[in-house]
Amino acid sequence: MPIDLYYVPGSAPCRNVLLAAKAVGVDLNLKLTDLKSGQHLTPEFIKLNPQHNVPTLDDNGFVLNESRAIMTYLADQYGKDDSLYPKDPKKRAKVNQRLYFDMGTLYQSFGDAYYPHMFGGAPLEEEKKKKLGDALVFLDGFLEKSPFVAGENLTLADLAIVASISTIEAVEYDLSPYKNINSWYAKVKAAAPGYKEANEEGSKAFGQMFKAMTGK
Repeated sequence: MPIDLYYVPGSAPCRNVLLAAKAVGVDLNLKLTDLKSGQHLTPEFIKLNPQHNVPTLDDNGFVLNESRAIMTYLADQYGKDDSLYPKDPKKRAKVNQRLYFDMGTLYQSFGDAYYPHMFGGAPLEEEKKKKLGDALVFLDGFLEKSPFVAGENLTLADLAIVASISTIEAVEYDLSPYKNINSWYAKVKAAAPGYKEANEEGSKAFGQMFKAMTGK
């Protein structure tokens, strides 16, 4: 039976899941969900996921939303080994910390700075852009100590954070001051299975949408 993923290609959280599935080696039955027309608000979708958000995974009746929860589920359920999501408690805790950092600090600060501008026409606020810069400084510091964000090899944390970084890049935020991030970014592009299909195409689509909606 196929594993269904309800998604939007430009969404960074959806691309998190696409990257994780490629890395684990799981084929997903992709169900494009048109948010503009309200496909996520239909009775059928709300029955599936009362929070009516994407990504939403349906693994033969096991339904899960929240991208990072889906990523860890796929790695635990279908991973051939534990390299992406280590079973060792300390190594796993480091991966989890980076996933929470992405969700609550890095991607959150990007959304706070850019989504009111993109979706509501509000001016970009320098204070909010500064908070995004602060988050990038933290990430650059993590990468001073190891080649990947949670250690010596690619993990789910890299896949989540690279979706955020590629989204930040797509709005033409200047990433040049962050030498460790740029070095890591190149590594992940080369190391992540199916990177172009799972992330690069969607991040470019997001950038085009950003320009169209903001007149940049």
